[in-house]
Amino acid sequence: MTESNLPDGVTSATVDTPRLRTHYLESGEPAGTAVIFLHGNLASSLFWDETLANLPDGFRGLAIDMRGFGDSEAKAIDATRGVGDFADDLHDFIETMQLATPVHLVGWSTGGGAIMQYTIDHPDLVASLTLVDTVSPYGFVGTKDVNGTPCFADYAGSGAGGLAPEMIERLGAQDTTKDSDLSPRSVMLNFYVSPLFAFEPAREDALVDAILKSVTGDGNFPGDLTPSPNWPTFAPGPGGVNNALAAGHCDVSALVDVEPKPPIMWIRGADDQVVSDTSMFDTGYLGQLGVIPGWPGNDVYPPQPMVQQIAGMLDTYVDNGGSSTEIVIANSGHSPHLDQADKFQEIFYNFLTGLGGT
Repeated sequence: MTESNLPDGVTSATVDTPRLRTHYLESGEPAGTAVIFLHGNLASSLFWDETLANLPDGFRGLAIDMRGFGDSEAKAIDATRGVGDFADDLHDFIETMQLATPVHLVGWSTGGGAIMQYTIDHPDLVASLTLVDTVSPYGFVGTKDVNGTPCFADYAGSGAGGLAPEMIERLGAQDTTKDSDLSPRSVMLNFYVSPLFAFEPAREDALVDAILKSVTGDGNFPGDLTPSPNWPTFAPGPGGVNNALAAGHCDVSALVDVEPKPPIMWIRGADDQVVSDTSMFDTGYLGQLGVIPGWPGNDVYPPQPMVQQIAGMLDTYVDNGGSSTEIVIANSGHSPHLDQADKFQEIFYNFLTGLGGT
């Protein structure tokens, strides 16, 4: 990434932490209160550049490339720890950068899970959480009620096995086309943002290039799989990002018990097709639609109620003494900071400034 490709006021740098060589984008005042942004799966810090560029006075924005993404080191992900590797990488980044704590944390999708895990591990170091179309506290796919009850004991149907092989192949082949619905560009245009939204061509190309930096393999994207006797015949493997997000590996529901409890804002796109009660990436929902044959039915394997699970956890967080606000942005998909940037920034910056900077 070159400085010329970034908005005014946003710079690019790399730091070596004890765990990971970490690339990040930065904006704002060096002495300002730190606001740290984590991206989602198949993305990078570049997806936050416009948010960084307009950060209010009094804050220092830092958007990190997580391991295996963007220009950070491609170390393998231990999926048996859920999103623990990402949370520990974040902690080392904060310490290496000698950031004053508590810090504000913003996590989109996978990044939402990571910042929830970080808060479970270090609640006294967190000033606030902003969850942007976050993954469910019970992981992605394989559970059937608001309490995260597994459909099968081995969490079959969750993890890396749920992705179409063509999607992985096109990513590895550095495909920049729209020749298939499963090319990285098509997936971004069809699922990251609302179908009503169109990128400027140069912006679209830059974000596709950022996606193509994602490292593929058993330890990174999407990971490996374990054969299962249960429908649809696979369960999460021990490595890689999609297995780190899998039900059975990823469980951040303990967030409801942290002390102290930082304020939480949950922002989501009304038309999100990724984190949804009818997610187009959920084997249960695809089985219900007949896309995956042999579906055992709603009693055994219903679509995961992801939004209901998030809402239920945050209700419990409030009941336990915390504060939480939900904002649903109309005409927005999985990435309101992209397809409704002005609205997202207004909401987020108001939340941030209401909590105070330096």
